[in-house]
Amino acid sequence: MGLPLTITFLGTGTSQGVPVPTCDCEVCTSKDPRDNRTRSSIYVSTPESAWVVDTGPEFRLQCLREGITRVDAAVFTHSHTDHIMGFDDLRPFCADGPLPVYASAETMEDLKRVFSFAFSPASLAPGYVKPSPQVIDGPFELGGTLITPLPLKHGRARVNGYLFECEGRKLAAYLSDCKVVPEPVIERIHGVEALIIDALRYAEHPTHLSVSEALEIAARVQPGATWFTHLCHHLGHASAEAKLPAGVRIAYDGLKLEFQ
Repeated sequence: MGLPLTITFLGTGTSQGVPVPTCDCEVCTSKDPRDNRTRSSIYVSTPESAWVVDTGPEFRLQCLREGITRVDAAVFTHSHTDHIMGFDDLRPFCADGPLPVYASAETMEDLKRVFSFAFSPASLAPGYVKPSPQVIDGPFELGGTLITPLPLKHGRARVNGYLFECEGRKLAAYLSDCKVVPEPVIERIHGVEALIIDALRYAEHPTHLSVSEALEIAARVQPGATWFTHLCHHLGHASAEAKLPAGVRIAYDGLKLEFQ
């Protein structure tokens, strides 16, 4: 099973979010709601299961905004602050028992260090977050969805992107934080129906893809559609999207991609 599958963009912003405090640029003062970007994260739901990829600082508010009442697992790309600091807000989803938390060995160690209270036996008290650590060492399944980790380079950090497959279909590849997408990853996700990819800004950045670099990756992947995420305040939604080629769009908080 696994279908239908829906991906909801909980957040599409970079580490500072948009608007940026103290900034009065055109994007930070925009009246277009698509220019309000919380920290990057997605929520994936199928009839069998629902999970979040990363829990940024606004995770609680994102859940309230989207009416999310079910999270069966949490999957992490890496342990940078803007991707994990809402971890404790998984508490309401632990009422029925420990919540599976999937991460690479390195990211799991960071989660255990930063949120040591949650991984301690003392956290078994009612009302506390109760993670069940699941170290990712290859593809795994949630519900009827096959999830394949995609190793990416994000500056000096090694992060996981993820490919979601159901019934033999490559539905979506999520590459939220990266500077380099290795050739084996491009081959693995080639022809995916939706490519969701980091496109921080127009100018080059040492740890993130620029718009031109993301377009180059998309041209090699040849997806059905491309969605840019992890965007900073140098990209206004309407003005930037108008310059993109056909089939390439800018994601925004609350956007839903549905796969039937």
